[in-house]
Amino acid sequence: MRKEMLVAIILCVFVFPTEVLGQKKVPILVYHSIDVYSGHGSKELYVTPDNFEKQMSYLKNHGYTLLTFERWKDIKHVKKPVFITFDDGYKNNTNAYMIFQKLKNEQFKPAGTLFVISDFIGRSNRLSKMDLIKMANSGMFSIQSHTLTHPDLTKAKNLEYELKDSKEKIEQITGKPVIALAYPYGKYNKRVIEDTKKYYSFGLTTTPEVFIEKGVANENYLLPRIYVKNSTTLKDFAKLLE
Repeated sequence: MRKEMLVAIILCVFVFPTEVLGQKKVPILVYHSIDVYSGHGSKELYVTPDNFEKQMSYLKNHGYTLLTFERWKDIKHVKKPVFITFDDGYKNNTNAYMIFQKLKNEQFKPAGTLFVISDFIGRSNRLSKMDLIKMANSGMFSIQSHTLTHPDLTKAKNLEYELKDSKEKIEQITGKPVIALAYPYGKYNKRVIEDTKKYYSFGLTTTPEVFIEKGVANENYLLPRIYVKNSTTLKDFAKLLE
């Protein structure tokens, strides 16, 4: 009996550690452009609307719950939590908005987070103020910050300008709280984290792994994200969620 109990303890601790500790694997996915690649910029940062729809349909058909950072605490309570994020605020992210509208029903509530560069709002290839208001008011999108001008924050001299001013500018447009920051290029250091904590509840990196709560210091300011790329097949997409 004692030997069986020891085996059970070993299995719990080493084979099923996340389940024992009540932890969940939470994928935070990052997109950029939702469009057909036309020769401008990096092709891998484009996901076609068709592929994006297939990926969102996969989440819908496999029982995933799409969350935004306002509902962060729900990761412990909902079935299969996942975060869909978009960096840079490209105009073509309206394609994601239309796909969300197409797929939503009583059981599936699409939700995504747009990390916009506040000084780029309204440029020809970026979302306009009216786009952001429309998407925020739809209830499907949370509009959050990707800084004011998209610098490498580890080298920026005026972090208050990049962090505080961008937060306030976006809040003035949407009328909704800005609580999350995506670090440009995924770069951060201790100084960046400490300044981010003054204005935001979350900081997002590009460390390529799923989030598992570990209770480490500044955990909510070291959130990992996994890129979804032009070359990502549906089979690849399914593996990203594991």
